Amino acid sequence: MQDGSINQVTDMFASRVFLAGLFSWLIAQMLKALLVQLRGRSAPPGEVLTTLLWRTGGMPSSHSALVAGLCASIGLVHGVATSLFALSFFYALVIIRDALGVRRSAGVQARALNQLGKAAAQKFEIEFVPVKEVMGHSPTEVLVGVVLGLAVGVVLSLI
Repeated sequence: MQDGSINQVTDMFASRVFLAGLFSWLIAQMLKALLVQLRGRSAPPGEVLTTLLWRTGGMPSSHSALVAGLCASIGLVHGVATSLFALSFFYALVIIRDALGVRRSAGVQARALNQLGKAAAQKFEIEFVPVKEVMGHSPTEVLVGVVLGLAVGVVLSLI
């Protein structure tokens, strides 16, 4: 790798837009892990780490936080009259809509399929392997994620 390439990678990791996206997502995931613990569901460290780094669903929506943070930061750093901001804005709308609608519907359908499958397995004495139930987000979870992302994006873009 040439020195110029290393500088570009270093510059990317130091950019306010990159940091806004990263910290919006990371803070949302940390809050999600903390809320799991506060709800009295004391989880083993491995599960907390999984929640922190990977788990989807729950309060707040890390997907919504990430795209809101990126959008806010891009708007403040590069201006709202840019193609980059327009791209980030519409990308955020797609991700937020997906978190509210498509993923939630898929989760509801997976739950219904599992209930039907379990009932059929008991009635007909057959083996049933349930499908993974990944619930989307409630409107409140998405709203909190968006507000968190906007706040992080604004703060990191103005410092």
